[in-house]
Amino acid sequence: MRLRRLPFLAALAAATFAMLPAHAQKVIKYAHFQPAKPDQPKHVAALAFKEHVEKATNGALKVEIYPAGQLGPAQQVMEGLRLGSVELAVVHDGGIVGVYKTFNIFGVPYLFSDHAHAYEVLDGPFGKELAEDMRKKTGIRLMAYADNGIRHFTNSKRAIRTPDDMKGLKMRVQPSPVFVKLVESLGASPTAIDWGELPAALAQGTADGQENGVTNILAASLYQHQKHVTLDGHVYSLHAYLVSDRFFGTLSDAEKKAVTEGIERAKKIHRDMTREQDLAAKAVLSAKGMTVTEIDASERSRFRLMSQPAVRRYLEAEVSKEWTDKLVQAAVASRK
Repeated sequence: MRLRRLPFLAALAAATFAMLPAHAQKVIKYAHFQPAKPDQPKHVAALAFKEHVEKATNGALKVEIYPAGQLGPAQQVMEGLRLGSVELAVVHDGGIVGVYKTFNIFGVPYLFSDHAHAYEVLDGPFGKELAEDMRKKTGIRLMAYADNGIRHFTNSKRAIRTPDDMKGLKMRVQPSPVFVKLVESLGASPTAIDWGELPAALAQGTADGQENGVTNILAASLYQHQKHVTLDGHVYSLHAYLVSDRFFGTLSDAEKKAVTEGIERAKKIHRDMTREQDLAAKAVLSAKGMTVTEIDASERSRFRLMSQPAVRRYLEAEVSKEWTDKLVQAAVASRK
């Protein structure tokens, strides 16, 4: 009887083995916070990352993209990166500071003269040193810096041509003391409102205005409730490509290479698209019905002199004098 069962058992074992994958597939849950639309840099970059990594690893790494905050708010995603339950996320500066407070230093206003200036600082020794500090303190590996748009002031009341025009405006800021200090220093009244609640707050008049880059103004259709925009460029805002260090450590050398190359491709697409939108701000926002105000270098200098010292004092006292000084020194040394 046993002899009769042997061929059957052998065939069953062979069939079962054939159904098993040749290698264990690893899944990268990739979270970001922009809509899954072709005009949104985060999503286009995510698709490029997925294509590269899955092809380069012959499917050993599978990428699942979760756009528009599907895995939860930034704080929840950051905790997921720390724990390893989220493998990769592209998170804005305001979302990072809850886990890594030092990232607040990028709120120093009127620091970078243009995109190229920011890239030189972020891609150079300063950016690498900060990324390693973050990895050691949080278990989150900062793989690349990309654009969240150069931030400008918008409002529903009047054109802002000088700092005096800020007085009396209720200006929404992200929940961050740095941006509260920035707006206060210019004479406006800051009100901290989460990103998801911003369109409703503007529609209801809870805030007269807000500050964001062109990409975010488009993403949330903020132009529907904001008549005026001033292209002052007070902060170069960041997105960071973040990978769970715990997950990264499980990858083979070839898989690490594929992920690193994929992020570099995504970063370039992300930067290029956002920069193009920034540079086309006047045309893009005018086409949406906004009245666009541009300010000259002398007026921008007035905005800087009023706001930068106040923000720097806060950062040096409450975040890190060492890192604030390092950033400002790197920016000054790279200025051409």
